[in-house]
Amino acid sequence: MTEPLGRRERKKAQTRQALADAALRLFLERGYDNVGVKDVAEAADVAVTTLFKHFPSKEALVFDLDADLEAALVAAVRERPPGWSIPAALREHVLEWAVKVAADERGARLARMVEDTPALSAYARRMWTRHESALARAIAEETGAPAGDLACAALARFALEAADLVQRDADPGGAATVVFDLLERGWTAAGREQAGGAEPWAAATPEG
Repeated sequence: MTEPLGRRERKKAQTRQALADAALRLFLERGYDNVGVKDVAEAADVAVTTLFKHFPSKEALVFDLDADLEAALVAAVRERPPGWSIPAALREHVLEWAVKVAADERGARLARMVEDTPALSAYARRMWTRHESALARAIAEETGAPAGDLACAALARFALEAADLVQRDADPGGAATVVFDLLERGWTAAGREQAGGAEPWAAATPEG
C-alpha cells in the first residue's frame, strides 16, 4: 500500500528537524570543529546517507532555516501593508528579527560560533549573497525596475548589512530608525517611491 504523501512529508520534516536540533546541540556543546557528520547522524538516530539527503554539507546543518529566512525577506517586500515604502517594510522585518535574536540565548551562542569558525563565516557570507540577490529581484519587480537595477541591488545589500548593525546595537529600535531613515531618504531621493510628505517611520506604521 502506498504511504500517503502527507505522512511521508511529515516524516521527512521530522527527520530534518531532528538532525538540525542534534547538530546545533552538539556544535554548541563540543565546538563545530570537534563534531563530525557521523556524530550528528548517530545523535539523530539516522544513517549518514540520510543526513546528506537533507543537508548537502556539514555547514548547512547550522543554517537549516536558510530558505525560510530568504522567503521571509521577500515576503516583507511583496506583502507589505498598503502605504508602506519598501525600506519601511524592511526596517520592521529586520527589527523583528533582531529582537528575536537578542532574546534567544542559544541563538546568540550560535552567532558567536559562526563568527569564530572560518568555514561557517564563509558559508554565511555565501548564503547572505544569495539572499541579497533574491531580495534585489523582489524589489525590482515591486517597483517595475529592470532586472539588475543598481538602486534595487544597493537597497537589498544595505538592508541586509543593516540587520547586523541593528542586532549588535544595545538599542535595536533606535539603531533601526537611524539606519533605515538614511535608506528611506536615499530611496525616496532617487525617485523610487514617494514618502507621502511624512516622516518615514510615521508614514511606515498603519494608523491604529
